[in-house]
Amino acid sequence: MNTVLVEADHILLGFAADGEPDIRPDAALLVEDGTVREVGERRAMLREHREIPHLGGRGKVVIPGLVNAHHHVGLTPFQLGSADHPLELWFASRLALRDVPPRLDTLYSAFEMVASGVTTVQHLHSRAPGDGDAVLRTAGAVLDAYREIGMRASYSFALRDQNRLVYEADEAFLQRLPAGLRPAMAAYFARFALPLGEQVAVFHELYRRTRDEERIAVQIAPSNLHWLSDAALASAAQMADETGAPMHMHLLETPYQRAYAEKRTGGSALEYIHSLGLAGPGLTIGHGVWMSEADIELCAHTGTRICHNCSSNFRLKSGIAPVNRFMAEGIPVALGIDEAGINDDRDMLQEMRLALHVHREPGIESPAPTPAQILQMATEHGAGTTPFGRRIGHLSPGAAADLVLLDWERVTYPYQNPDIALADILVHRARRECVETVMVAGEVIYRDGLFTRVDRGATLEEIARTMGRPDTAEEEERRSLARAVLPHVRTFYEGYLDAPFPPPHTRPNAR
Repeated sequence: MNTVLVEADHILLGFAADGEPDIRPDAALLVEDGTVREVGERRAMLREHREIPHLGGRGKVVIPGLVNAHHHVGLTPFQLGSADHPLELWFASRLALRDVPPRLDTLYSAFEMVASGVTTVQHLHSRAPGDGDAVLRTAGAVLDAYREIGMRASYSFALRDQNRLVYEADEAFLQRLPAGLRPAMAAYFARFALPLGEQVAVFHELYRRTRDEERIAVQIAPSNLHWLSDAALASAAQMADETGAPMHMHLLETPYQRAYAEKRTGGSALEYIHSLGLAGPGLTIGHGVWMSEADIELCAHTGTRICHNCSSNFRLKSGIAPVNRFMAEGIPVALGIDEAGINDDRDMLQEMRLALHVHREPGIESPAPTPAQILQMATEHGAGTTPFGRRIGHLSPGAAADLVLLDWERVTYPYQNPDIALADILVHRARRECVETVMVAGEVIYRDGLFTRVDRGATLEEIARTMGRPDTAEEEERRSLARAVLPHVRTFYEGYLDAPFPPPHTRPNAR
């Protein structure tokens, strides 16, 4: 039996029904076989369990492991050659991204996440070229990397069967391009044209492979309304019915996506997917920046969750999500770092601070999230978006022993007034260098700046050697294609927000 006692000056067990943090002073956790078995007063627990190994001690604070509830890639698009653009142009810029081996790519961002206290990640794999076997190999490499480092991961291969670059059919967009560009663009589309039935089969195979694992799970990711035909949306609902797996769907990230939904459905994107059976407690909406008041009310009524991606919304000019309205309606809001954070990394402590301050609306009595609410977003609410559910995001008896041990002296040095609430201090002042130990399923995977399973230095050197090679011919072709096609993508969206569109009865819903 793998047993350890974790002691600290304060332990955040979770949050009460009213959202107040449940913080136990001078406390200890008994961890057995990856699960929190007992919570008690520190001195009594030390007397009772003096013979077992101890972690923590004086000057330490323990919190539940943080959850990055919306993540895509390792090396950032910026690192790989795509500068920040408005989202719709950024898709074209991303054609130029260099290829990175999936294991190295996954470990790169996993290092950053774990070092900032993230124990669980929702990995939304949005692009994997090739046939079903190739996609499964790529997914396997990603999951093996998370197994290697010891993180808990919820993985999904995003469903997508149309409109792969702009918000119209691939064939129609090809006709907008000069004849000389069409073959290269068509070849790019073909790399990601896995038939819908084979995409569904990939999900079921990954679900079969991982359903008995403790730290790895698979969920469903209908990618976004514009990327999905009605048949694909119906497939997502059927997959959820068959397996009970939760869903995570990008929706209403930009005003262009809101306009697309109105043109396609004659109404709201959320209302439309609700009519197809997708909304509800099993669905998390990624972004939701451009939700209307009616959307927010529907989201609350159905129990649908939201993942707020604050950094991404800034970097890609998507807007500021109405987070205070979400919270006022009782919608559970999680936090995600998306492609990269505001500092072009995956620092969840920084993301928490950003989300805290962005939504402080002007006015003495105006709404604003509290630090405790932000911490709940990064733990309990993030957990609720994953297949692990109530097993993670808190440290009550029966929960998985996913936790972060902070050096509180580093957090508060050289001085911190003790009248300020612990959750406030943590969200305002904790940095990555304050993260002393990270435990997942009762196993220490990071301690004192070192990863226990993987050599970070050697892995980063391997990435540097791999990416230091000259571009391949295929990468050079994609970079040239990105430069050539970007002006045509820009032209497509000129006037898009107010362009007329045929009435619903004259066009197929699938487009």
